[in-house]
Amino acid sequence: MSPSALTLCILALMAVGYVLGRRQALAKVGDKGVRHLHSRPTYYGALTALWCGIPALILLAVWIMVKGSLLTSLVMSELPSQYASLSSEELNLVVNDVRNVVAGNVAADSVDPFIASAATRYESLESTSKLALTVLILCVSAICLEFLRRRIHPGFRARNQVEKVVLVFLILSSSIAIFTTVGIVLSVLFEAIRFFQAIPITDFLFGLKWSPQTAIRADQVGASGAFGAVPLFTGTLMISAIAMLVSVPVGLMSAIYLAEYASPRVRSIVKPLLEILAGIPTVVYGFFAALTVAPLVREIGESLGFSVASESALAAGLVMGVMIIPFVSSLSDDVINSVPQSLRDGAFALGATQSETVRQVIIPAALPGIVGGVLLAVSRAIGETMIVVMAAGLAANLSANPLQAVTTVTAQMVTLLVGDQEFDSPKTLAAFALGLMLFLVTLTLNIIALHVVRKYREQYD
Repeated sequence: MSPSALTLCILALMAVGYVLGRRQALAKVGDKGVRHLHSRPTYYGALTALWCGIPALILLAVWIMVKGSLLTSLVMSELPSQYASLSSEELNLVVNDVRNVVAGNVAADSVDPFIASAATRYESLESTSKLALTVLILCVSAICLEFLRRRIHPGFRARNQVEKVVLVFLILSSSIAIFTTVGIVLSVLFEAIRFFQAIPITDFLFGLKWSPQTAIRADQVGASGAFGAVPLFTGTLMISAIAMLVSVPVGLMSAIYLAEYASPRVRSIVKPLLEILAGIPTVVYGFFAALTVAPLVREIGESLGFSVASESALAAGLVMGVMIIPFVSSLSDDVINSVPQSLRDGAFALGATQSETVRQVIIPAALPGIVGGVLLAVSRAIGETMIVVMAAGLAANLSANPLQAVTTVTAQMVTLLVGDQEFDSPKTLAAFALGLMLFLVTLTLNIIALHVVRKYREQYD
C-alpha cells in the first residue's frame, strides 16, 4: 500500500477501535448505567482509537523518513566492485540515475546495465517493503486495539489517559514552533558569521556605499564589492516612516470612529470593508504603486517644480501606509473597546462631552495598547518587500529626499538571492547578514510592543 492508503487504513482502524472501546465500556457496566464508569463511554472509545492509531502512525512516519536512504544503501551495496572506488559526488550521480530509472524519467535500456539492474532491485525491495510495512502496521494496530480493549473495566481512568495524550500532542506542537524558530535563527546566524569573516562588521554597519558585486576572477574589473549597509538602513527607515505617517493617523481615527461614534449598523458594514485591505496580496499593492501612485506622484511633483524620480520612496511609502491601515485600525479598535465602560460613565457623569471623553479619558487609557499596536505595525512595514521592489527601485542611494529612488533591506535580500548563486561568496552571504539585522530589529520592536501590551492588559483586565 502507498503511504496515503495506509494512512486511510489506519484512520479506519481507529474508527473501529473507537466503536469497540465504547461498546466494551458499556458492556462492562451492563444495566447498572454509565454512572458506574469512571469516565464517559466516549473517553474509552477515544483511548482505544488512540492506542490503535498512534503506534501505527509512528511506524509509518519512521519508515517514510528512512525508506529512501535504507533502500539506496541496500541497492548500492550490491553494485560491482568498480563502483566502490567512486567518490561521493560520483556515487550521488549513480544514485540519481537509479532513481530516475525507477521513476520512469529515463529508459532502462539507455543506461548502464548495472544501473538498470540496480533500479530493478530497488523496485523489488520497495514493493516488498510496502507489503511488509502494511502487514506490520495492521498487526500492531490489531494487537494494541485488543490489548486496550481487554484492559477496559468500570474503574479504568480513560479520561485521564486521553487528556495526557492530548497534553503531549499540544507540547509537541508548541515544540515544533520553537524548534523551527531556533533553526531559522541558527541558519541565518551561521551564514552571517561566514559573511563577517570575509567582510569586517564595521564596514557593513557603518559603510556608506552598497555595491555587492564581487570579482569572480582576479583580472575582472568593475566589481568593487562594497558592503556598506547604511544606504539600505536609511531607505528602510524612510519608507517605513512615510508608511507610518499615513497608516497611524488614518488607522487610529478610523478605530476611534468605529469604536465610539459609529452605529452598530455602520460598524458592521465599514469594519469588514476596511479589513478587506488586509486581504489584498502585497504584489497587487506593488502593481498599484508602480502603475498608478508613482506616475501620479511624479506628475504632481513636477507640476510644483520638484524633480521626482520615476521610482520614489514617497510612492512606496504611501501605498505601504494604505496596506497597514487595517492593521493599525484593527488593533486600536480592540484596545479602545477593551477600556472599561465605567471610565466612560464617570466622564459623562462629570459633564464631559463625548469628544472630551475620547480625548481625555479613552485615548490616555488605551494609549499603551495603541503604542504596542503601532510598534507591531512598524515591524510589519520594515519587513515589506514587494511594494518596495516595484515602486521604490533597487538603487542603494544614501539620500534623505523621499522623491528619489531608494531601496530597503528586504529588497536587497531578494536581489542577492535571485538566480543561480554561489553560497560561498560575500555577495550571497550578505543576504544572511541583512536578514540577521532585520531579525534583530523586528525582534526588538516586537518585544517592546508585547511588553507595552502586557502592561496594558495587567492594568485593565
